[in-house]
Amino acid sequence: MAHRTPRGRALITGATGQDGAFLAELLLAKGYAVHAFARRTSGSNLGRVAHLLDGSPGRERRYVLHHGDMTDTASLMRVLAEVQPDEIYNLAAQSHVAVSFDAPEDTANTDALGVVRLLEAVRTLGLTDRCRIYQASTSELFGASPPPQDETTPFRPCSPYGAAKVCAYWMGVTYREAYGLHLSNGIAFNHESPLRGDSFVTRKITRAVARIAAGEREVLRLGNLDAARDWAHARDVVDGMWRMLQQPAPDDYVLATGESHSVRSFVDHALDAAGLTIRWEGEGVEEVGVEPRSGRVLVAVDPSLFRPRETRGMRGDAGKARRVLGWAPRTSFAELVAEMVRADLAAVKSEGETVVSPGIPA
Repeated sequence: MAHRTPRGRALITGATGQDGAFLAELLLAKGYAVHAFARRTSGSNLGRVAHLLDGSPGRERRYVLHHGDMTDTASLMRVLAEVQPDEIYNLAAQSHVAVSFDAPEDTANTDALGVVRLLEAVRTLGLTDRCRIYQASTSELFGASPPPQDETTPFRPCSPYGAAKVCAYWMGVTYREAYGLHLSNGIAFNHESPLRGDSFVTRKITRAVARIAAGEREVLRLGNLDAARDWAHARDVVDGMWRMLQQPAPDDYVLATGESHSVRSFVDHALDAAGLTIRWEGEGVEEVGVEPRSGRVLVAVDPSLFRPRETRGMRGDAGKARRVLGWAPRTSFAELVAEMVRADLAAVKSEGETVVSPGIPA
């Protein structure tokens, strides 16, 4: 990989999310001044970055929180003019596929038009030649295209979220080619961690398993157990984001492990990490996971949690990122699941967490 000297100031939109927290840590360790752009309504999510805001020695000058919104051009212009960033990582999005079916207009406004507002603000403020931009794309672009998926795979989104992200992708390419922006699209496949939001299926699984292991009588209700995803660790993915912006020329890259695992497999690994086992019985919506000794049902299928339209299966080919960026995932699927389970076991033990809501489709 062709390295360059870090250029000083980085702006992260969607900074209070899982990826924003990991990316901030990475950039601070590399000597950047990090400016975080987040909605005021994200205050409840500041827990992921609270340790960067607590006045730790040296940190208070290198991590600065700015409030704004991707749907508000004025706030984007204000923060960009103030920060004058050398690198922009646009991670802001309504990123939940299931929610996008319920709120398609809001999803498009943030995920598609928000990118247009950001790129126009960069161009209008004369930052085109100064800053490099990472645009967070997604495997949901591919949707109905069969795996493996790489940078040449046709886009066939299966959700409003995927469709909005297709628009954002092509807007990035258009501004890159029309105005010379150093903009790279990172087509990241699913990536998880203990910082993953509670509404995502992976965190729903590990939290439920932790409560079951703690002796709570709970049934984990899920949608499509056969839904398959390419799951990486968020920590590995943000390393790929940074590597893209260190290249002499912008380009688009898939970030993925090359492995596909079903929701059922995720459940099995999570239970194993907690010292539990189940026996799968039945088929389709009647399938259940039963504790062998007691016969108690621990996992059940809830048809209401199925997506209106499911993808063909996700398995990415990150060969280009390996060759050009020198990037590779370092955390195995089993290690990822075990790390999430350990974190939730500790949380249940120390905090006495309450039971979460019924859940979100897999």
